[in-house]
Amino acid sequence: MQVAAAAASMRGTETVGAKSAARRLSRVLVGRRRRAAVLLLALAYAAAMLMLTIGGSEGSGSSGVVAGVLRRGAQSAPPGSVYRSHLVFERLLPEMRAFASRPNPLVTSQYKKFGKQWEPCISKGLIHSELPPSNGFLIVEANGGLNQQRISICDAIAVAKILNATLVTPAFHLNSVWRDSSKFGDIFDEDHFIESLRKYVRVVKDLPEDVFLRFNHNISIIPNMRTKAFSPPSYYLQHVLPKLLELGAVRIAPFSNRLAHSVPMNIQALRCLTNYKALRFSEPIRILADNMVDRMIKRSFLSGGKYVSVHLRFEEDMVAFSCCNYDGGSTENNAMENARERSWRGKFHRPGRVINPEANRRNGRCPLTPLEVGMMLRGMGFDNTTSLYVASGKIYNAEKYMTPLRRLFPFLQTKHALVTPEELAQFKGHSSRLAALDYTICLHSEVFVMTQGSNFPHFLMGHRRYMYGGHAKTIKPDKRKLVQLFDNPNIR
Repeated sequence: MQVAAAAASMRGTETVGAKSAARRLSRVLVGRRRRAAVLLLALAYAAAMLMLTIGGSEGSGSSGVVAGVLRRGAQSAPPGSVYRSHLVFERLLPEMRAFASRPNPLVTSQYKKFGKQWEPCISKGLIHSELPPSNGFLIVEANGGLNQQRISICDAIAVAKILNATLVTPAFHLNSVWRDSSKFGDIFDEDHFIESLRKYVRVVKDLPEDVFLRFNHNISIIPNMRTKAFSPPSYYLQHVLPKLLELGAVRIAPFSNRLAHSVPMNIQALRCLTNYKALRFSEPIRILADNMVDRMIKRSFLSGGKYVSVHLRFEEDMVAFSCCNYDGGSTENNAMENARERSWRGKFHRPGRVINPEANRRNGRCPLTPLEVGMMLRGMGFDNTTSLYVASGKIYNAEKYMTPLRRLFPFLQTKHALVTPEELAQFKGHSSRLAALDYTICLHSEVFVMTQGSNFPHFLMGHRRYMYGGHAKTIKPDKRKLVQLFDNPNIR
């Protein structure tokens, strides 16, 4: 029995030893297989890159490589997720040059649409009657840039009408982004404003001395009615009017979007009257803007004096705020991160906030680059004889991003190209006055192109429809579809 047990024990020891040896051998073989697999993958990748480069150069020069890069990128991200428009541009440039002289839409005949008769908003419900005695003085502070100020002014007139109050011409808040110290009279014709509205709302330039004295000549003592955004007319009647009747003056600051969009028809018509008739730019702006329009028309001789205007939102703050990536790599991404921190101090790093540049691009939230605007317009038939006016602030990295657009449209103009430094000197450092020049030139263009939703293009769309009887031509691109087109290696 003892001998049998010893023999069994020896057999067990031999079995364990054999299994251990087998496991060691297996690990060695697996390690060798992994190293061989990694080596094979590296060789395959190198061979594929070599074939791609050779095949591209034999086929269509650099365009073959570009198409290969686009195809590789398309496999790693959904179409439209990554900015590759610069690669498409380089591939398409020879073709765009070959088709440079197609019939230009600016010189082809246009047909007006038939259907429901267009009616200007001012004629819809504007009621003129004898003004009753005023209930007091309304003081507001408009904030933001030029067109956000316009919204505040139109709303202020509407609220003054609702309250039967006398409006003091709005003060402008010195915005941290726009940094423009202009007053109402520097941007708008104050006398024309008051005269245009006198049948509907009382407007004065300053608070009367007796009322000012009542508050010790200190505007900040006048009670500030903290009003919620988009408040309905009923709110003003129930909460603001009693205080106005009690004190004779109330203040609302800030006053941005403080009135609901939906208001009675007569109040809406008053908003329209304010925007399209009463808010005329000041004389210095009008004189220079009119000269710029004349110069633009003269330089558009190849298209019968007609030109296309583009509102290009590709300034540093706009690119930074969008959280989109372009083709500048880590250097550009770091610059945008610094710009976000300077202007919005931690807003983009709050807990729970996720920044997804690829999703932003797919969802159409990325500002179009000048290059993308140029390709879109050339695809629509605007050839290299088209006169193009670009309205914008300071374009981010302009030397790099504007060059492709100038290659496509050599007759491109900006406000700095249309005027002398001496003519522009009086507006230097005043972004709202410079925006007013851009606004006027875009207003008189044959075609207006918006590239990013904001107050400027939306005001212009409405103003142009009003001015041209509902028949203004506006291009409003669908950026969700555009980014997919610009990501297609086979696009023509």
